[in-house]
Amino acid sequence: MIEAAIYKKIKTYRGTIPLVIEAQFPAQSVTRIYGPSGSGKTTFLKILAGLITPEKGVITVNDRCWLDTVRKINLSPQERKVGFVFQDYALFPNMTVEGHLRYATQDMALIDRLLLIGKMESFRKQKPAHLSGGQQQRLAILRALAQKPGLLVLDEAFSALDDELREELITELKIILKEFKTTTIIVSHHLQETAGFADRALKIEQGI
Repeated sequence: MIEAAIYKKIKTYRGTIPLVIEAQFPAQSVTRIYGPSGSGKTTFLKILAGLITPEKGVITVNDRCWLDTVRKINLSPQERKVGFVFQDYALFPNMTVEGHLRYATQDMALIDRLLLIGKMESFRKQKPAHLSGGQQQRLAILRALAQKPGLLVLDEAFSALDDELREELITELKIILKEFKTTTIIVSHHLQETAGFADRALKIEQGI
């Protein structure tokens, strides 16, 4: 179980607004987060991952405290071991597809399995510049999975995939996430993108 109660001031085109979220995410659930642009969805993911610190907040994961601003507890991103897929993918330009996965794990059997899941077997020696947008997006997802994260956060992670490929990938993701006992939170503006994947939804309102 992940429990989060956070308060963070965020800057938008309307000025500074408060991001206030109190939510629970059951273990191994998949939650779709949606809401207006600029409402703080990506900021919330980064707070969970430890990349941004809120003014006030508490985050507990399976009864372990990740963040408590009053007690001055704030685990580093490395300690939280969150798998994060950014909107811009954040790939290393001089690293091959296989190199990205080896950066996260030395388990070659897992690497081969992930490449198969992402239909990236024939691209293992390619670098990001030689990959399409959809291939880069799949690589970012596979790299996040390679560390067997307890929490996987996805920011518009299926946006560059066509319908058939997305459905095939989701089918495989559901299997491996259950195996890893991973809790997943995905930001998506489109309900269709997460159909058959997310079993819960959380709307983030703007300026509440």
